[in-house]
Amino acid sequence: MAGLYAALDQALRRETAAVVIEWGGQAFSGPDLITEVEAAARVLGAAGVQRGDRVLVQVEKSLQAVFVYLAALRQGAVFVPLNTGYRAREFAYFLSDAEPALVICDPSDAADYAPMVEAAGARLLTLDAAGAGSFTETPVEAQPAPDAVTTTDDDLAAIIYTSGTTGRSKGAMLSQANLLSNAQALGRIWGLSDKDILVHALPLFHIHGLFISLNTALLAGTRVRLLPRFDVGLVLDALPGATVFMGVPTYYVRLLGDARFDRSAAGDLRLCISGSAPLLMETFDAFADRTGLELLERYGISECGIIASNLPGGGIRRGAVGLPLPGVALRIAGEDGTALSTGLVGSVEVRGPGVFQGYWRMPEKTRSEFRPDGFFITGDLGKLDDEGYLHLVGRAKDMVITGGLNVYPSEIEAVIDALAPVQESAVIGVPHLDFGEAVVAVVRLRPGETADADAIIGALKSELAGFKAPKAVIFVDELPRNTMGKVEKAALRNAHADLFATTAA
Repeated sequence: MAGLYAALDQALRRETAAVVIEWGGQAFSGPDLITEVEAAARVLGAAGVQRGDRVLVQVEKSLQAVFVYLAALRQGAVFVPLNTGYRAREFAYFLSDAEPALVICDPSDAADYAPMVEAAGARLLTLDAAGAGSFTETPVEAQPAPDAVTTTDDDLAAIIYTSGTTGRSKGAMLSQANLLSNAQALGRIWGLSDKDILVHALPLFHIHGLFISLNTALLAGTRVRLLPRFDVGLVLDALPGATVFMGVPTYYVRLLGDARFDRSAAGDLRLCISGSAPLLMETFDAFADRTGLELLERYGISECGIIASNLPGGGIRRGAVGLPLPGVALRIAGEDGTALSTGLVGSVEVRGPGVFQGYWRMPEKTRSEFRPDGFFITGDLGKLDDEGYLHLVGRAKDMVITGGLNVYPSEIEAVIDALAPVQESAVIGVPHLDFGEAVVAVVRLRPGETADADAIIGALKSELAGFKAPKAVIFVDELPRNTMGKVEKAALRNAHADLFATTAA
């Protein structure tokens, strides 16, 4: 047995008595966790899952969801997590593209999904937030656990769907070596050990909660206090004795909004890590004033995991997302790929062990995103300072990151533009204290038509995940365009940058 699960298995077997995961009053040692993973592997085997098969999972966070993920790794399957907010329309695309052998969804979605899954020739099992469903009810206890599959570094471990500002969603193929190297590097530079306790409030459908938090902690022997979701009250209850917390900026804003979160509540913490969305300096400073701790900001993307990170113990630079991870080559490049000098803004490009294998069944797209010398073009713009720290200054693409989740304007615009009263629309992101960025739709109606913001937002929520719905809809007579007729979204962002300046609603 080799690869990510082999390393996890080895780490878990060392923790013969220590608790490695806590969940709802339950505590599991390393061997306890292995036993549960083997039980989940029996279910995968009974469902016909083999090495290289995709396992498409759209379930609420639960301890059993962790078992499913680890069992998929154990059996050499390719884990494909989906945001739980996706609706049937969105699910249908991922099903057709990933061609999974097995789909695991919430029981509430089973009726809608079952015909599609059957037509695709896949199996369907269910799992709810309490860990109940046909997955856990499958009668395989008498069967021996299938042998763990021996994987190679290049074998796929996961496909994470991401999107560009145009076109269909892309499946980023992450190998065993991609995930293992990233988690090992993070454990070292963050100093994680079996002396640490991590409060895990992140979702499991995102690389932040699944790979950056869970993989890294389990490999380091760090105890994980797994929470079902982010909730200020739940986090405060879990903090006593905890030494590490990871979250998106929204989590820190909401903690700061509760008077109970003070130096006493944060007294055992040594490390608070922020990522997946831009961290406002206002939040950085307020957190330091309240707790005496500086937030450690890092930078990563679905295709590469974590690329750069600030360092604990005096290595945090306000406003920077950090230094490249060990073994990662990072450069700021011009349009032709030539490296730029310190202080100049350009394309953030990266090469290293964490860089993905390419986009699932999109060879041309994969080739277009890599330079001839192997550097991956992230689509972000940044600069390096004199100490080598990376500062992000924007995105070359128009993607919006709200509450740590990626929102792609073209997808929302397509739904808005299909509404009868709408002539055209442009979706942008503007600064928001709570969410980092808020989705805003700028809409031009057809002559003589009327519509209100609530109707447009309601139509979107019926078609797409709720987090994609705009926080505001602005009606205009014309959209600004350049000489080529392209909508100037930068002008729209500048015009509405102060829309939420006085509110975090």
